[in-house]
Amino acid sequence: MLNKRNTQTRRHQIVKTLEDQGETSVEQFSRMFETSEVTIRKDLAALEGDGLVLRRHGGAILMPTENLVSDHNVSNRKKGLGELAASLVQDHDRIVIDSGSTTGQMLKALGQKRGLVVMTNSLQIAHDLLELEREPTVLMTGGTWDTQSHSFQGAMAEKILRSYNFDKAFIGAAGLDIERGTTTYNELIQLTSVMAEVSREVIIVAESQKFSHKMPNLELPWSKIDKLITDNDISANLTARLRKFEVEVLLSDITN
Repeated sequence: MLNKRNTQTRRHQIVKTLEDQGETSVEQFSRMFETSEVTIRKDLAALEGDGLVLRRHGGAILMPTENLVSDHNVSNRKKGLGELAASLVQDHDRIVIDSGSTTGQMLKALGQKRGLVVMTNSLQIAHDLLELEREPTVLMTGGTWDTQSHSFQGAMAEKILRSYNFDKAFIGAAGLDIERGTTTYNELIQLTSVMAEVSREVIIVAESQKFSHKMPNLELPWSKIDKLITDNDISANLTARLRKFEVEVLLSDITN
């Protein structure tokens, strides 16, 4: 099994290849790195989450230059968003944490919270929760493993979620559409709707650059979202329009 260093090296090389060659298929990357297509899809999903690439059917392209930020700035932004999201969690809250690299940044800041009950569809988030000093009660959705989102999805996951109720749901977004809501390329979007359905408060955690990610599938309309946690690069115009949808906008004060 490749270690973390090898994984990061391969992902940097994927980005470099896209810079040099343009759109490249999963099959080509698989041959290039002598690894499985499943592994490459995970790499591309992680790189897309970091705002570095855009996945296309069977492959990927580099994120347009005007939307790129450095790895260091991506990390700082995600950390700031995660810390702000975690500050909304109270002792003994029952919360849902959606899979994703940005929502995953909440976890360290939850370490001192008491009596939490946390549901997630992410194996990585579940593992990291159990490493916290004050270990919360962790619930897993189960269901069908989706290699594109690297999370559990499907009817079984939805059924388990509906067996509970929660104070807050913290949900990531691959894209943000000011007219519609959160968007994605993935067609498995029903679980996100169920997360919102079973929670008193729905909180989206996403970088402002996600407004430039044009994706076809609507996950959650603004009418189902209570708060958007984003960075201070969001424009005043977008903030004003979101408030017309009665979405409270909370800005991370991280400076890049």
